[in-house]
Amino acid sequence: MTGALTRAMPAIYIFILIGMVIASFMYSGTIATLIYYGLSWLNPSFFLAVGLLLCALMSVATGTSWGTVGTLGVVFMGIGSAMNIPLPLVAGMIVCGATFGDKMSPISDTTNLAAMSAGTDLYRHIYAMLFTTTPTFVLTFVIFLGIGLSYGEQNLNLTDIASIQIALVNLYNLAPLITLLPLILLAVMSIKKVPAEVTMSCSIVLAVLIAMFYQGANPISVLNALWQNTPQSTGIANLDALLGRGGISSMSWTLLLALMAIALGGILHGAGFLTALLAGIISRVQRTASLIATTIVSGFLGNIAMGEAFISIILNCQLFKPKYQQQKLEPAILSRSVEEGATMTTGLIPWTTAGAFYAATLGVDVLDFAPYAFFNYLNAIIAITMAAFGIGLLKPKTKPAVA
Repeated sequence: MTGALTRAMPAIYIFILIGMVIASFMYSGTIATLIYYGLSWLNPSFFLAVGLLLCALMSVATGTSWGTVGTLGVVFMGIGSAMNIPLPLVAGMIVCGATFGDKMSPISDTTNLAAMSAGTDLYRHIYAMLFTTTPTFVLTFVIFLGIGLSYGEQNLNLTDIASIQIALVNLYNLAPLITLLPLILLAVMSIKKVPAEVTMSCSIVLAVLIAMFYQGANPISVLNALWQNTPQSTGIANLDALLGRGGISSMSWTLLLALMAIALGGILHGAGFLTALLAGIISRVQRTASLIATTIVSGFLGNIAMGEAFISIILNCQLFKPKYQQQKLEPAILSRSVEEGATMTTGLIPWTTAGAFYAATLGVDVLDFAPYAFFNYLNAIIAITMAAFGIGLLKPKTKPAVA
């Protein structure tokens, strides 16, 4: 148990920083700016396609699919209803966009958990996912664009949009050149592969300074929010809840679950339980495409059995790690495949925490919107197809022999 936890320490620091990043972005007006200007882009003909992009952008910025579904998702459901667009279709679009950030954001808990559990660098994990996620997202965008054009003659009800924008303007100073600086800094440093701890810390400091000196927030309130943020007072319940997200304490449940699951994984791995349980199946897997397909299916079955993606991610990384080493594949391919099986499907199962939350928040049953969550299931198909053709597979670099 101690050995497994020791190996996970770098990711534990990142978990703590994630909560601080989210809270500081709330106070600096970074998230508010994305919501305000993003809602201005809506057009009846491109409602579904633009909605997908906005949900993806929001989820990447906040690192949470739940927060995106609970805010933009609720707004889009109201707008879609007014435009007479089928609500399961709108819900499917929202879940697609929200899941994108849950998988790709450097401040997403599942993204960090998968990288940590597979033993790979966070940015290497995200880089590996780009190979399969990018074409899937583009294909999903084209699908929603095509479907959405058929609803172009519908009238757009601007009441809900205007109420949210007015509430944000009353609470924040929204100058994108200033409020988006923390997000830009986070993106630039991530691209330059600066260590995640340093990148997040710098973004937090910049966001805190903007909150204090540009937004005029009380310094004590800002610093307290880094530990535990509190809901704001815009008068819109879902918006208040989103703006009150973040803080170290908000990550405590995920962190404690991860610590216990990592410790359990250490026991199961050390005692050989997992190997004995599925050794027969894994030993029969020889081709790379079959291995990736088996990993994805195992992640999906783990969600079904345990009702939660976190444990499924950790245990599947523990289970398949030796086989990926045997196949001479980078750990980032393992973490990518596990996410494509666990993170991508957790919202499509009615009894998982994510599925139950989406259904309750959007007012649409999981089995009704799941057929329209194209991104969530097309990702697995594309990943397996690319593996069959040897595309997007990262091999560990071999050191040259010393003469």
